[in-house]
Amino acid sequence: MAFTAADVKNLREMTGVGMMDCKKALTATDGDMDKAVEWLREKGMAASAKKAGRIAAEGMAYAAVIDGVGVVVEVNAETDFVGKNEKFVNFVKGVAATVAKANPADLDALMECKYDGTDMTVTQQQQEMVLVIGENIKVRRFARFAEGVSVPYVHAGGKIGVLVNLETDLPAEKVEEIGKDVAMQIAALNPRFWDKSQVGQDVLDEEKKIMMVQMENDPKMASKPEAVREKIVLGKLNKFYSENCLLQQEFVKDGSMSVEKYIESSAKALGGKVSFKDAVRFEKGEGIEKKQENFAAEIASMVKGNG
Repeated sequence: MAFTAADVKNLREMTGVGMMDCKKALTATDGDMDKAVEWLREKGMAASAKKAGRIAAEGMAYAAVIDGVGVVVEVNAETDFVGKNEKFVNFVKGVAATVAKANPADLDALMECKYDGTDMTVTQQQQEMVLVIGENIKVRRFARFAEGVSVPYVHAGGKIGVLVNLETDLPAEKVEEIGKDVAMQIAALNPRFWDKSQVGQDVLDEEKKIMMVQMENDPKMASKPEAVREKIVLGKLNKFYSENCLLQQEFVKDGSMSVEKYIESSAKALGGKVSFKDAVRFEKGEGIEKKQENFAAEIASMVKGNG
């Protein structure tokens, strides 16, 4: 029986086993999915298969600089309790170290890398953690900056991980405070864009359309000449930038300046140049659909707490 790349992918999702081992299993069983699962279990690779279907929306987002390389990762677990477990936290840090050293091209490549300090792959180490902790655990995503100066920030014990990448002619330790301030701003306000230059014309057109309709529905504004309304729209777009673009946002720690001006003035005070290059913000569980019973438990907890 022949099998496809989609079959390999499905088997990987069912068992949590690496792509190459899934391919071997399907080859050994002539593409029979059930027999392939059984083959993996017999080899001791799919002991966590039953747990693989559970929703893992908790866990930890973690950012660090390792040997000059900036890394941010998200690893999920089923409960917040496990997200604080020392063994789980150490596993997450090991994943970050693996990303820093191995420079994997994508998540599949990462899962086949040797887990830092061991002869096991990240997939195998993940399976070990599932067996030890008793919950579904899943490495979800990562990002890596090898150039420039990276500054990490972890908020609320792993709820949010932010990695800011700066371009500078100053030593890394001198710009750490700048990077952390910017990272905290990103963690708190989660801007849609880093700079107004990234706002596409389609976004601007949509915003202008909404603003013009709002004015048409306002009797005071509707009577004004179109040229005046266009000028008002321009002013509103500047406000859009200041609310949605990091560098144009009001700096949280000093409302008298934007984030961009804060970076410029801080660099000048240090006697060098600093510019924001890029950043990544991971919030644990974002975009992951939780099971209905999880919502029910949360609501019950809220009701109990208010009782």
